[in-house]
Amino acid sequence: METDQPRAAIPIHPRSNAEIGHCVHHIAMHPKRPGVLFMQKHWDVMRSDNAGDSWQEVSGNLPTDFGFVIDVHAHEPETIYVVPIKSDSEHFVPDGKLRFTAAAPAEMSGRRSPKVCRQSNCYVNVLRDAMAVDSLDECGIYFGTSGGQVYASADAGDSWAPIVRDLPAVLSVEVQTLP
Repeated sequence: METDQPRAAIPIHPRSNAEIGHCVHHIAMHPKRPGVLFMQKHWDVMRSDNAGDSWQEVSGNLPTDFGFVIDVHAHEPETIYVVPIKSDSEHFVPDGKLRFTAAAPAEMSGRRSPKVCRQSNCYVNVLRDAMAVDSLDECGIYFGTSGGQVYASADAGDSWAPIVRDLPAVLSVEVQTLP
C-alpha cells in the first residue's frame, strides 16, 4: 500500500536492500490483535504494530537475540515467549542451560525472569514450530527440543515439567484444549 507519509521503518535485515538474508524464523500474533506481530528472526526479536509494514527491535537483555520460536500469551497480548539459542552457527542453548523467557517486549530482560528447565549440559535446540500455548485460564505453554524432550508449564511458564523424553528431535508441537 502506497502512502504519502514517510515511514521510519527498521529493516528486518542489516542491509534492507539485500536480496538474501531476511531469515524470518517465526512470526506470532495474539488473535485479538491481528495487526500486532512479533517475530523471532536471525538477529533479533522484533515487533510490528502495523501488520508488518514496519518493525522495531524488542530483544532487550536476552542472553542472546538468536532463536527460532516465539509465541504470545493467550490472555496477555503484550507477553511473548522465546527460547534463546546461542548463535546461527551453534544451534543450542547458551551455556548448556535451557532457558524459557516470558516478558513484555519493552523489557525483554524480564517482567518474568528466565526459566531454566535443566540447569546444565543441555545442548538442545527448540525449532521454529516446536512451541505452542493453550487458551486455558492459566495459560499453558509447551515446547519440544531437538533432544527429544517435550516440556509443559500449566502456569504460564512459572514452573516446568518434562512430559515425554527419548523421542526423536521434536519438530512441531500443537495443543488443543477441549470444551
